[in-house]
Amino acid sequence: MIKLLCKVISIPALFVAVSVPVLGADPEKQTDIIYAVVDGLNLQLDLYKPAGVAKPPLIVWVHGGAWRAGTRKDMPLGGLIDAGYAVASVDYRLSTQAPFPAQAHDIKAAVRFLRARQDDLGINARRIAIAGASAGGHLAALVGVTNGHRELEGTIGKNLDQSSDVQAIVSFYGMSNLTTILSQSTPHGLKVRVPALQLLLAGQPDEKPELARLASPVFHVDHNDPPLFLIHGDQDLQAPINQSHELQGRYEVAGRPCEMIVAHESKHGGAEFFDAKRTAAVREFLQKQLEMKLP
Repeated sequence: MIKLLCKVISIPALFVAVSVPVLGADPEKQTDIIYAVVDGLNLQLDLYKPAGVAKPPLIVWVHGGAWRAGTRKDMPLGGLIDAGYAVASVDYRLSTQAPFPAQAHDIKAAVRFLRARQDDLGINARRIAIAGASAGGHLAALVGVTNGHRELEGTIGKNLDQSSDVQAIVSFYGMSNLTTILSQSTPHGLKVRVPALQLLLAGQPDEKPELARLASPVFHVDHNDPPLFLIHGDQDLQAPINQSHELQGRYEVAGRPCEMIVAHESKHGGAEFFDAKRTAAVREFLQKQLEMKLP
């Protein structure tokens, strides 16, 4: 058996040409789609589709915000929409509304909804990629490596007959191990992460060790997990790059496909993570892993 090691790259080695029928056209947009209702709260998503592309492949986008803030309206994947992908940007219950694992339950419910409604929505949700940034990168990775996980699946929404599996993961400067992140953090990072984890876990990781492990993608990686793409800044003070290296290492041990871009001199977020070069690298990864040819 050949072991598939995680490849670290600085810039994409190749630009993959795709045909977009209506160059530069504004995407089709459907907003405020309710995918589930929990305790009277509408969980919503916005769907962006490239103009002129019939049933485009789907990326589910998970926003960041330290699990306690942020909104689906913050969606930076315009370059991938231009390349022919549909993007469903999802909201989920924030940690101020419900502690973990509510966030994973909600996102998995959104995936099930999108699969169930793919014909009505005009998308191809047979194979789905999930992506996110910061806390959203953490949740995207967690959902991605827990396909079918009983405790994280939840019972949210009306589409429980559908699969919540995803077939590719893209994490932009996300967390992967809540049991080590504080020991890796700078004083600035601790100011952000300690209160954020308190809300998410209703306690600190050392006080809630089992819950912290359940919430950590690194403890769920196995040989069945979907291919992974990581992008992380080496000067990140809020989510140390070691968080991505830990997940990279687990993928190597499991022999699963993984690529990682180290954004040199980059901190936590910024336009450079979504520039043309890095968008092209993500696009190449998705085309390969979703096994789809755009029109």
